[in-house]
Amino acid sequence: MNRRALGMHLVLLLVSALLGARVLLAHRTDAAPSSESASPWGSDYFPNTLLTDQDGRQVRFFDDLIEGKVVVINFIFTSCSDSCPLETARLRQVQKLLGDRVGRDVFFYSISIDPLSDTPEVLRAYARRFQVGPGWRFLTGDFAEITELRRKLGLFIEGVDNGRSRDHNLSLIVGNQHTGRWMKASPFENPWILADQLGNSLQNWKQPSLAGSYADAPEIRPPSTGEELFRTRCASCHSLGPQDGQGLGMRSIGPDLIGVTEQRDPAWLSRWIREPDRLLAEQDPVAQALFERYDRIPMPNLRLDQPSVKAIIGFLHDETLRQRTSSVEVQ
Repeated sequence: MNRRALGMHLVLLLVSALLGARVLLAHRTDAAPSSESASPWGSDYFPNTLLTDQDGRQVRFFDDLIEGKVVVINFIFTSCSDSCPLETARLRQVQKLLGDRVGRDVFFYSISIDPLSDTPEVLRAYARRFQVGPGWRFLTGDFAEITELRRKLGLFIEGVDNGRSRDHNLSLIVGNQHTGRWMKASPFENPWILADQLGNSLQNWKQPSLAGSYADAPEIRPPSTGEELFRTRCASCHSLGPQDGQGLGMRSIGPDLIGVTEQRDPAWLSRWIREPDRLLAEQDPVAQALFERYDRIPMPNLRLDQPSVKAIIGFLHDETLRQRTSSVEVQ
């Protein structure tokens, strides 16, 4: 087995391990239940919460949204300046990977934990800012009923969660209601892995995976701490050079970051990554200009410590130099 073949083999093993590690409630999928009652996660378990989507249409959580479907569910509030924008941006990547299967084979639901503020009109504007496609509903409803729904889904932090706290549970729930297979996933999940869960494994592998050749497998190299942080925390909204768009159209959410360490003052850049919400609150002119330029989507405060920020900036600097050197060599 040559190096490229070994690389592809290791990648497949890693993906398989990650998928398996996230299964919370797994049933055999080689024989799907013959009826809804065959799954313990049916109408007698899930509340049939009345919700209203961004277009003002009323729906029931079980009857209209999840019964017999493969779904991804998260909880947000539109004024969040922490991880909600990142989570929405990450799911937007997953939606683009799945294409027109969203709304047909897979359904996306983002439910507000601040329903008094997040009216259908506010949710519609939020979805428009992130340029989400069809098949993704943003929902609001009664606060107490939504809180109970979060408890049922295991996405409520007892003693901490108060509906507008930055400490609300950031996990996603993905699952197939018909088979009773449900999983938790992180908003920092690789979008390809999450898309594979929704489009393949939770569909009982009815869709064939894209064929690939071991000869085309990329060389495997261990990422630096800075690169790992960038890929999991920043890549939902930012690309790194023209080859890093990955066909997902992320440029409209945030700026490309090649050369940013040369364009911005180092102290300002460090603080912008560490506490962007405070810079915006202080009406920093550069922060305000970026906020307005990119559809008033706030840069999330990810509570990164100083060593993590330093590692990200170091990676951005090194990647800028690497791409510049590669470009010169090609010419």
